Amino acid sequence: MARQQPPPWVHTAFLFCLLSLSEAIEIPMDLSQPPTITKQSVKDHIVDPRDNILIECEAKGNPAPSFHWTRNSRFFNIAKDPRVSMRRRSGTLVIDFRSGGRPEEYEGEYQCFARNKFGTALSNRIRLQVSKSPLWPKENLDPVVVQEGAPLTLQCNPPPGLPSPVIFWMSSSMEPITQDKRVSQGHNGDLYFSNVMLQDMQTDYSCNARFHFTHTIQQKNPFNLKVLTNHPYNDSSLRNHPDMYSARGVAERTPSFMYPQGTASSQMVLRGMDLLLECIASGVPTPDIAWYKKGGDLPSDKAKFENFNKALRITNVSEEDSGEYFCLASNKMGSIRHTISVRVKAAPYWLDEPKNLILAPGEDGRLVCRANGNPKPTVQWMVNGEPLQSAPPNPNREVAGDTIIFRDTQISSRAVYQCNTSNEHGYLLANAFVSVLDVPPRMLSPRNQLIRVILYNRTRLDCPFFGSPIPTLRWFKNGQGSNLDGGNYHVYENGSLEIKMIRKEDQGIYTCVATNILGKAENQVRLEVKDPTRIYRMPEDQVARRGTTVQLECRVKHDPSLKLTVYWLKDDEPLYIGNRMKKEEDSLTIFGVAERDQGSYTCVASTELDRDLAKAYLTVLGRPDRPRDLELTDLAERSVRLTWIPGDDNNSPITDYVVQFEEDQFQPGVWHDHSKFPGSVNSAVLQLSPYVNYQFRVIAINEVGSSHPSLPSERYRTSGAPPESNPSDVKGEGTRKNNMEITWTPMNATSAFGPNLRYIVKWRRRETRETWNNVTVWGSRYVVGQTPVYVPYEIRVQAENDFGKGPEPDTVIGYSGEDYPRAAPTDVKIRVLNSTAISLQWNRVYSDTVQGQLREYRAYYWRESSLLKSLWVSQKRQQAGFPGDRLRGVVSRLFPYSNYKLEMVVVNGRGDGPRSETKEFTTPEGVPSAPRRFRVRQPNLETINLEWDHPEHPNGILIGYTLKYVAFNGTKVGKQIVENFSPNQTKFTMQRADPVSRYRFSLSARTQVGSGEAVTEESPAPPNEAAPTAAYTNNQADIATQGWFIGLMCAVALLVLTLLIVCFIKRSRGGKYPVREKKDVPLGPEDPKEEDGSFDYSDEDNKPLQGSQTSLDGTIKQQESDDSLVDYGEGGEGQFNEDGSFIGQYTVKKDKEETEGNESSEATSPVNAIYSLA
Repeated sequence: MARQQPPPWVHTAFLFCLLSLSEAIEIPMDLSQPPTITKQSVKDHIVDPRDNILIECEAKGNPAPSFHWTRNSRFFNIAKDPRVSMRRRSGTLVIDFRSGGRPEEYEGEYQCFARNKFGTALSNRIRLQVSKSPLWPKENLDPVVVQEGAPLTLQCNPPPGLPSPVIFWMSSSMEPITQDKRVSQGHNGDLYFSNVMLQDMQTDYSCNARFHFTHTIQQKNPFNLKVLTNHPYNDSSLRNHPDMYSARGVAERTPSFMYPQGTASSQMVLRGMDLLLECIASGVPTPDIAWYKKGGDLPSDKAKFENFNKALRITNVSEEDSGEYFCLASNKMGSIRHTISVRVKAAPYWLDEPKNLILAPGEDGRLVCRANGNPKPTVQWMVNGEPLQSAPPNPNREVAGDTIIFRDTQISSRAVYQCNTSNEHGYLLANAFVSVLDVPPRMLSPRNQLIRVILYNRTRLDCPFFGSPIPTLRWFKNGQGSNLDGGNYHVYENGSLEIKMIRKEDQGIYTCVATNILGKAENQVRLEVKDPTRIYRMPEDQVARRGTTVQLECRVKHDPSLKLTVYWLKDDEPLYIGNRMKKEEDSLTIFGVAERDQGSYTCVASTELDRDLAKAYLTVLGRPDRPRDLELTDLAERSVRLTWIPGDDNNSPITDYVVQFEEDQFQPGVWHDHSKFPGSVNSAVLQLSPYVNYQFRVIAINEVGSSHPSLPSERYRTSGAPPESNPSDVKGEGTRKNNMEITWTPMNATSAFGPNLRYIVKWRRRETRETWNNVTVWGSRYVVGQTPVYVPYEIRVQAENDFGKGPEPDTVIGYSGEDYPRAAPTDVKIRVLNSTAISLQWNRVYSDTVQGQLREYRAYYWRESSLLKSLWVSQKRQQAGFPGDRLRGVVSRLFPYSNYKLEMVVVNGRGDGPRSETKEFTTPEGVPSAPRRFRVRQPNLETINLEWDHPEHPNGILIGYTLKYVAFNGTKVGKQIVENFSPNQTKFTMQRADPVSRYRFSLSARTQVGSGEAVTEESPAPPNEAAPTAAYTNNQADIATQGWFIGLMCAVALLVLTLLIVCFIKRSRGGKYPVREKKDVPLGPEDPKEEDGSFDYSDEDNKPLQGSQTSLDGTIKQQESDDSLVDYGEGGEGQFNEDGSFIGQYTVKKDKEETEGNESSEATSPVNAIYSLA
């Protein structure tokens, strides 16, 4: 089901109308006016020498203009040449050759002049050329001898025609040359072979040139190829071989460019033209070509690939298409690139083309001629065909570069001006007249028109007018109100009123009034608004079986004042309503659906103003009936003919038949596919195997599906014979270090060829003169014992039945069992890449120590300890394998900030060898994991409490936590707020801004490396938001008005102010805060402040305080605990370094259910220390 879009001409027509609105107002032909060129031949005018020559030039004006011509910038006297005449009331030249003459004599540059008493207009300079189709020079071409696989270019070199001929390649018998990515024609007409194959010798190659005007084809003498090959016969089966070249013994080669030569070239193209870039490469296999633009993408809307990706065409080139493009030719042997530097130049193009100027006496005006190009074009003004410099002076006219300004114009100022802008790539010539008229307004269209339009459409009311001075135009609705312009209305320069979207209230009478100083004129248009035609219940796609009834609905709404017509299309053609169909007002019914009813059905509802379309597709399905009456004839020893009668295809043609067979010896009752035949076949010869009791059946297939299998045929047994093949997939592998197990895939019933199928197994040491050991086996495996460790054996397995042995088997190399490697990798080197990965490098072991097939080098590593001394770590061993004979590798997913040990071994099929020397390494600090058990609680409507536990994996020394939160209420989201906490803080209480909003929190831990993974939670939604809010508000109002509450708040404020003053004085004096009394933390023996248990932080503002950091498992907040660090560290292992910062490691703190790793942290800032001491 689909609603179709309006036809494209609707949009095109509307666009044309809009474009026409911007055109300049024209002078009615009954008024005096200078000439205007209305038709002329193209600038490059190529003519057929067999026809008369026509050079067009037509113009209008009042009075009617007269015409004359120049040829090669000199006056062309038509009267002196009897072959040349000019059409009546036109300037078109006719050169007649019926009485003889050579068209080439008239080649040159022509220009037409149209003149009346008000001025002279000029045509473009028309370059007349006669089409040429020269003959191909006669030449004898020797056979082209080339080696198979080598590149080849057959040059065309067509004769230079005008215009250039179209080139194509054919054989001398006029058969087209098949082209593909290997063989293709270049833009220059040459035929390129990326590599020559023997099959290319089967035809000859002739270049053909088709000339446009003469409609003739000229053929070059054909090339004959002689291909030298190492594989002299041409086996057609190799053409689609996956490795066609090696199958024919052709050496593979890396790509090289046949065109263009070298690695770089340049190309110039003019703006607006098509850019064609081409790269043709040789190589074996045939290279693929890909295109790129340096520093950007190819313009997808303008770029397309041609000639099997060998050519890139960019249409309508602009300046931004300049730059460097490169083509990449690649095959499995390598790649090569060629860079093409593209420069975009431009012939002149208009920015502001001069337009006719209509002025009243005394008015001012200007002509503007602006053009652009590359290089920048020059501008030349002419008046009436003469350079402006040589024209009589006009005091009312001023030339300012690309603009002519007219002031206080008079009747004598009438003339035709020409602007010629040119550069080395071309020119533009424009005529624009200046007409000085005194004309009152007049209407140019019929009066009182009726316009009917569909609701919600865009429409245009025309009101063409003229006057000089140019009248002002205003529109009114229903004879009253203000001027219509703006909003839903837009008045164009030519008087048309556009209504952007029609509404019901837009219906009425519209009056347009044109006014100038000489008077006014008006006209009326009546607008009627109609409802649109719409299919509101569309037909739906349906799938039906043959013989059923189908109904396609099509219900329509339309304007009752318009006549509605509903009709149906089938496959976009008018539907013939036969006796099996019934067309009703709102549906189409098809009775007894047949296969010919399948297709698309389109309901078309139309009025005289609009239409609507809806399409649906009817599919008639049916699987074929089963084939019947199977018959076996032409019975032979190794073949039989099977014939069947096809079943009904049920309206979907049978595409294939599958013949299946069943045999009653090896797999009775199991059906196997034998062969497949086209749907047009109902008899086939089947190739059979010896000693099989066959039974056949047939299945028919069409696009819908498969039929049921036919009834089986009678049985047919073939006679026995020795096997013609041997078992496949023969292998020899050790299962122990002193044996070798030989296995193979047993042969099936159709390859046994006789009774008592068995296998002769032979083996011997490779590269020895030993005799073959052999044994006869009825199964599919045999184990050879007492073998040396991992030595190669030659193995053969031959089939045998009661009729004899199969062909000589191929020799397969197997290996006896492997033993553990005897050596370990040496000189193992470790390089730390980042906090979670290391790079390994080692020396390989000698091959004789592997004692088997080298599977991999393997690294065993384990986490010995964390750099956080008290953090418990698992020392479980992990491994990383590096398959093959490699000398380096990377171990990743390590824990940061840890000590590791590593050993390496060699691994073969048996297992690990001895371990290498144990290596130790340390991973640097990383970002922490997410904080654990992040909990958000809301005890009341005023506060929200946040609690969290330290990260499970600190991955370094924690320096703090970052909390980001934002308020939200429905779809409204507030500004994000960021809070940073010290590493010892695991609680935070937030005062709510309002009792209604919820909050979204994101918490992450930080080390010196950066922030780790964040955990996100939201505050709970209150069960009843309205009631608590009211209670909270009332309670707040009651407390705030109590005198005791106000007094308490004042006392707290005074206390805080006093504390701040004391802190400030202490800091200014470099005061010493006693630490040991409040925090029983042992000081290191090297600490210079040990004697009085205090330290001075006044010298360095950033110097941290001793004893200010708690254990990571502590729950100290900035205003809470006075407990010592030793209490939380469970052992007092912490110590201070020389600058007084705490570097102790925190021990494990065990909960009831799990053991948590704790990390050390850097010292807090002095502010945090003050909070801890408070």
